[in-house]
Amino acid sequence: MLREIDTKPASGILIAALLTLGVLGGFYGFYVGARGDDFGLAIPSILVSIVTGLLLPGLFTVEPNEGKALTLFGTYKGTVREPGLWWVNPFMQKTSVSLRVRNFETNKLKVNDAYSNPVEIGAIVVWRVTDTAEALFEVNDYVQYVAVQSESALRALASQHPYDAHGSNEVALSTHQEEVNRGLALALVDRLAKAGVEVIEARISHLAYSPEIAAAMLQRQQASAIVAARQTIVEGAVGMVELALASLKERDIVDLDGERKAAMVSNLLVVLCSERSTQPVVNTGSLYT
Repeated sequence: MLREIDTKPASGILIAALLTLGVLGGFYGFYVGARGDDFGLAIPSILVSIVTGLLLPGLFTVEPNEGKALTLFGTYKGTVREPGLWWVNPFMQKTSVSLRVRNFETNKLKVNDAYSNPVEIGAIVVWRVTDTAEALFEVNDYVQYVAVQSESALRALASQHPYDAHGSNEVALSTHQEEVNRGLALALVDRLAKAGVEVIEARISHLAYSPEIAAAMLQRQQASAIVAARQTIVEGAVGMVELALASLKERDIVDLDGERKAAMVSNLLVVLCSERSTQPVVNTGSLYT
């Protein structure tokens, strides 16, 4: 693979001053020679102006966080990263590459998750060019390459994980955002390394069920939440009943046989687990009559 070569060309400030003097001096000499019919002065002066004019395109500037890749007749000669005014062979082609941090937001992609449920997912990738030679000469268009590979990595990641976790050790898209973002960043590092691109951050920016199943999945989530809540309520109610029976026995308040304990447990569970307020009933009879 072609790697970046750091190069430092000649300082452009002094050369720019010399070339400017050469152009102006050549025109002045041509003017003086032409007025005095002194072709011995006029012809060399115009040649000096032409030569210095041809050397002027060798001047170029490099801005902060910018690299200029230099190629001469199809051969890569190096990259200038240091800001300033520089001069190189005027026949060299100078290609600018921004080294600034960039953001790329993928489209909202429709992908099937690990359980084949259609979901909509999008991501934001923060990246920058670290190797100008790889970015320019290893791929056709490094900006488009980042876009295509980001969406491809996002599709692959979404198909490996479910939207919701159905097990305690299962990594889900909706509940394990740090793990999912880390996996996306690692996948992009492998894919974009050959283009001289560094991935600074990658994170999920949009996640939702596809519209055609969103209503059904919402009902399933609500049902799961209700079942979990009921389970918690029942576990708490059983604990409270157990505590109540133990306290009655420990304080010797009342001696309950098996049938009375069953009735008391039934009443307490109805009171604790019911969704509505209980109505008190005064029992004037006996349990056995």
